[in-house]
Amino acid sequence: MVSPPASADAPVTRSVAPSASSAGSLFQLLRDGAPRTRADLVAASGMARSTVAGRIDELLATGLVAPTGEASSSGGRPAVTFVFDPSSRVVVGVDLGVSHAHVAVTDLTNQVLAEDLEDLQIADGPAAVLQRVTAMALRLLERAGRSLDDVAGTGIGLPGPVEFSSGRPVSPPVMPGWDRFDVPGFLGRTLPGPVLVDNDVNIMALGEHAERYRDVADLVFVKVASGIGAGIISGGALQRGAQGAAGDLGHVAVPDGNQTLCTCGNRGCLEAVASGAAVARRLREAGADVQTQSDVVALVRAGDTAAIQAVRDAGREIGSVLAGVVSLLNPSVMVVGGRISSVGEQLLAGIRESVYRRSLPLGTHHLRIVGSVSGMRAGIVGASVLVTDTLLSADGVDAVVARRS
Repeated sequence: MVSPPASADAPVTRSVAPSASSAGSLFQLLRDGAPRTRADLVAASGMARSTVAGRIDELLATGLVAPTGEASSSGGRPAVTFVFDPSSRVVVGVDLGVSHAHVAVTDLTNQVLAEDLEDLQIADGPAAVLQRVTAMALRLLERAGRSLDDVAGTGIGLPGPVEFSSGRPVSPPVMPGWDRFDVPGFLGRTLPGPVLVDNDVNIMALGEHAERYRDVADLVFVKVASGIGAGIISGGALQRGAQGAAGDLGHVAVPDGNQTLCTCGNRGCLEAVASGAAVARRLREAGADVQTQSDVVALVRAGDTAAIQAVRDAGREIGSVLAGVVSLLNPSVMVVGGRISSVGEQLLAGIRESVYRRSLPLGTHHLRIVGSVSGMRAGIVGASVLVTDTLLSADGVDAVVARRS
């Protein structure tokens, strides 16, 4: 098993090897998927030819690398090339929300091979929810034509604070019965490999970053759904904070002195004022037939004036808090996702209005505030990234080699 790193502020890409001549270090040269010969690897790594030959044999034994074809030659015997084989193992990616479970099986480049989205209530408790997740994962493995022996690990996002080093949720406000529950231990009874657990917004940030903004070092992903939270990538590293609570925007007080009671017990929290549930409640109090966030989205898409105004107002409230984030972190991209964000430009317009009005010009000069490209897939892709960035790091590959030895 590849143990999760102890540090809370783990980098997005982990590639520090204990030895510059290890198999894991050499694998980093192949991870981009381009085929290379032994001579290419000798030249790029600086290792001796005999060392490269030995390391390639170790990588071939893990299945992570495979021989592929022959390189062109100007004379003599053509050289064999070697390439990263992302189909050698699979990852189970899980995105749990307050009212849904999105589960996928991916390859080692985080490409989705099979996925399912089901309604469930996180308040049903950890045993019931995780049993359901396990059953979904087993069905998806069968659909993808893979077995449990192929599973390299599982990544899972939870809608609450998580102690990343242990994988346990910590006092999650909307997850009764989950506090300190051993999520890795429960899932690990059935699913092989490491089980890495993080906050759902963090994995969405990882997924969006991997799919669309890999070259962006400073990005904030904002999820607007039943709750509101942010995943922060700063200097290329995912920031979790000391106890895994970084990015908990939902319980920051809005600047206008609003006194709406929040589930956390405080008043005027952003989540109580501008989340999808808050918008639905506001419309319901005004006489609209609205029960869920999906109802809000449907009304906005149908051109309902009151719904459009409520969503835009929510965007302004969110933007008033995000203006402080911009001043503090100076991101170059701010991505807005989550179920309520599917209303499109109405929410973004409100956010942009407040951010640009309240922030200093230097902080917003090159700032892009955009909707999520990955959409609902951001979470499952990010959960897969959580595993593959650990498994395929130099340390991770060396651990796989050591186990086979």
